[in-house]
Amino acid sequence: MSTETIVDTIAAQPASSAAASNTITAAEEARRSFATRALRAGYDPAEHANASSVPIYATAAYQLRDEEHATQIASFELADNIYTRISNPTTNVLEQRLAALHGVEGAVATASGLAAVTYSLLNAALGGGRILTTYRLYGGTVATFSDVLPDYGIGVDIVPNPDDPESWNAAILPDTKALLVESVSNPLSIVADIEALAAVAHKHGIILIVDNTLATPYLVNPFEYGADVVVYSTTKAINGHGNAIGGVVLESGAFDYANGNYPQFERKEWFFKSRERVERSVLEIAPTTPFTSRLRGILVTLLGAAPSPFDSYLTLIGLETLKARLAQETASTERVVGFLEEQREAGRITAIYHPAAHDYPYRELADKYLTRGYDTVIAFDVDTEERKRRVLDALRLFSLQANLGDSKSLAIDPFVVTHPELTLDELRIAGITPSTIRLSIGLEETDDLIADLRQALDSAYAA
Repeated sequence: MSTETIVDTIAAQPASSAAASNTITAAEEARRSFATRALRAGYDPAEHANASSVPIYATAAYQLRDEEHATQIASFELADNIYTRISNPTTNVLEQRLAALHGVEGAVATASGLAAVTYSLLNAALGGGRILTTYRLYGGTVATFSDVLPDYGIGVDIVPNPDDPESWNAAILPDTKALLVESVSNPLSIVADIEALAAVAHKHGIILIVDNTLATPYLVNPFEYGADVVVYSTTKAINGHGNAIGGVVLESGAFDYANGNYPQFERKEWFFKSRERVERSVLEIAPTTPFTSRLRGILVTLLGAAPSPFDSYLTLIGLETLKARLAQETASTERVVGFLEEQREAGRITAIYHPAAHDYPYRELADKYLTRGYDTVIAFDVDTEERKRRVLDALRLFSLQANLGDSKSLAIDPFVVTHPELTLDELRIAGITPSTIRLSIGLEETDDLIADLRQALDSAYAA
């Protein structure tokens, strides 16, 4: 069997042997609306005992028909399940659905968002490469730069001026393997110029990795602007219920990993061997999805951060309502920003970080990329650190939780809780102050949210 006809096993998800006659083609799927794909993509009930809801396949392994069946799977001639750490039917539907929402083929679910980020960086910079990024990232991601990646021989460089594409261009070194940004940063909602950064990365033959957690594929699809790899913490808005941890890595399928900058994708490995025991590269067995295929085959399979079927199921249930949730939450967010603007005029708030704020400096980028509405995370500063503590302690409807994107509205202290891994200098560079409060707007009635913020500010300033 030629390599051109080998099934792209690791990237493609296993299909049932009982194929339905009305199976939707990829082209038909792509023509459907976002909401329809979020509800139905990647799932045919006829292939799952006609179950209306995606079943939870609570199994560690799968019955093999015979030795030939096992050989076909092991040699990547057939896409089928063999062990849940590698693939699982419930998780397969989640991966296919998220891939359909982005218009791509390759997707791999992981056990957490941080696993998705870390595995992507390890996959790109294996063997001593470097990652170019900023401090405008989740604190746990920044911590990997100092506490994990150097021990694996991977260097990290911080771009001097992340708002200037030329600053990124000048900071790229011969061994830089990827640019990493958040499309909308946590917690200050700074919108990255994805298109400009993709042009910089591709000029040097390297990839752009975009963490799109805050925006979700509903607000922006980074692949439409040149991103090569997109990662998520599905724990956040994609799930929307705060009941499951998860992550996902997707790839565009357009980048040339045989350009000489990524020898790990061209290297022949025993893991990808044929039935004749001939070593092959991931590019040979998965030419259109090498990044996610290698990430699944080497990193998820051998390091083990695979999601459980139950967590994948919970994420699918949340994903079904993503558009409806964000439509309401983004509208509520803008009203809450309007209230905070009033409080700023009254001298109670010193700064507001959100595209809906009148002095937001990245409005042009927000309007370019966030065409369906601005994100649902608001950060704002009060006058002192002690005042911040009083406001947070006085909140009654907002829950104090280290999460975001939940259907319930949340509040947290990013300086203390979500970004403690950053040094004081790094926090200053990132723009996070000791008096910053982060809100995540959920589905409660907006008037109730504003009333809670009002009484919390009243209480804090009365004291």
